[in-house]
Amino acid sequence: MIKISSVGKFLDQPLLTAKIKKNVPTVLTLGCSALVLEQINNSPKEDRKKIGIKSSIILGATILSAVNASKIASFITKREIPKSIAELKKHNTEIVTDYLSKHTIDEKSEKILQKAKTKILSLKEIDFLNKKSHSDVMNKLIPPPENINAKDIFKDIGWLSIFGAIPVAGGLIGGIAADKLTKKNWKEGIPNKVNEGIYQYLANIFLCNVGAGIALGILEKCNIKSKAARCVGMVTGIMLTGVIGGSAIANYIGKKFINPILSPKHKDETRTPELIDIGLHTDDIATVAVLSGLKWIEPSLPILYSVSGYRAGIGYRNHHNHNPKHKEKAHFLRNEC
Repeated sequence: MIKISSVGKFLDQPLLTAKIKKNVPTVLTLGCSALVLEQINNSPKEDRKKIGIKSSIILGATILSAVNASKIASFITKREIPKSIAELKKHNTEIVTDYLSKHTIDEKSEKILQKAKTKILSLKEIDFLNKKSHSDVMNKLIPPPENINAKDIFKDIGWLSIFGAIPVAGGLIGGIAADKLTKKNWKEGIPNKVNEGIYQYLANIFLCNVGAGIALGILEKCNIKSKAARCVGMVTGIMLTGVIGGSAIANYIGKKFINPILSPKHKDETRTPELIDIGLHTDDIATVAVLSGLKWIEPSLPILYSVSGYRAGIGYRNHHNHNPKHKEKAHFLRNEC
């Protein structure tokens, strides 16, 4: 039977993480291209050109910002940038060569370690090495996740928060640019985009990160090291600050600061949480994983945060949904681009 620890080792292979990261731009491009085609096909013929242009600009800006968000956030927070595939292969080769020169091991173990120099190991191969007690070399090839201490908690929170802000900003800028190219009254859409960007960032990204960080800080002060307890604590913090409080705070900022300046006629309009917003909190799983020291989830962050960037770009607001007469208009706001 395969050990649970072997599954964690398999997922946290630096080479696997690096290859997933390398393919994320392709996945995003293909997914967004499919979305553009779907929107074009579902639109009236006379609007297809405009919708194609708008969608392409918004999604292009979102993708471009999302795939570069990690480097930008790492530069700002002085966070170490993960090694490239070539650097990892060189690093792994040095580790395995040094280990084999000092230890005499069985033929199968040596064959697997030779493979580990330049290739991703299978789950069975990692489990075999674990059972053979080659933990020293395995921990060098695949560093185990570490519980970060209170000192480093908010450094990682800062990195995650900047990371999440970049795709939202990219989608927002792309949305304004797309409107300017395709609409005469393009300025009218700016308040919705700004408000939605604030809503997405505060409710679905930033405050959730803060909640997880505060929970980790409290657990650290209480000297609680259990990974299970830390995960439960972070989820609780996310629920309190992001899921429950995020929407209220984002709407308050919109009503008190954004709408009075950009859209006085609609200063009391609010954005209520929807099922898709709850779904967007899947990126909080990534937050918990990253703060727990797991590396394999990081490459998925551009995909998860791109959803928030896109919704900021189209300026989606659902305040019309409460009135059946405006359902068609709400549908248009959702699918205009």
